[in-house]
Amino acid sequence: MKHFLAAGMGAALIVVTVPFVSSAHSWHLSSAVAQNPQVQQALQLVLAAEKQVVTKDQQGKQKVSWQALTGAIKVMPGDVLKYTLSGENRSDRPIKNLTLNQPIPRGMVYVQNSAKTLREDAKITYSIDSGLSFVDNPTIKVTLADGKVETKPAPATAYTHIRVQLPSVAAKTTVKLTYQTQVR
Repeated sequence: MKHFLAAGMGAALIVVTVPFVSSAHSWHLSSAVAQNPQVQQALQLVLAAEKQVVTKDQQGKQKVSWQALTGAIKVMPGDVLKYTLSGENRSDRPIKNLTLNQPIPRGMVYVQNSAKTLREDAKITYSIDSGLSFVDNPTIKVTLADGKVETKPAPATAYTHIRVQLPSVAAKTTVKLTYQTQVR
């Protein structure tokens, strides 16, 4: 697991973008540092990834487990990855109005309804326009055979970003966002 360290209050962050090529993909979890000279190291972000492993038990029932991904790994089309973004407020003061943006990596498709946080006051929204706008339930306009235009829920392949907004993160506490993607 690599660490992504960000300092500052309420910064919108894009943590990791993962490029993919060909049918077997190599993936490197990278890190970056953003600093604000006024408030250093107030928020530490850690992005971890796990690969879904499906096995069968002795009775033939499927069992799902998660294997931590570290360093260079290979993923295949259809593999499901779970990301966990943890943000620890290391300061002695609350962080107000924190917004975290996570891109859906190229070569991946968001798994519908997989974004979760334990915070009831968190607002999770989605973008289908490369992070320009965010809504609860993205929609697209579809032209039917008869020429009528209908608004339909956006398919998972259209999702480009996930955003979580928190009104406040108390001092010395950690918040988490998890979501899943599938390799195209």
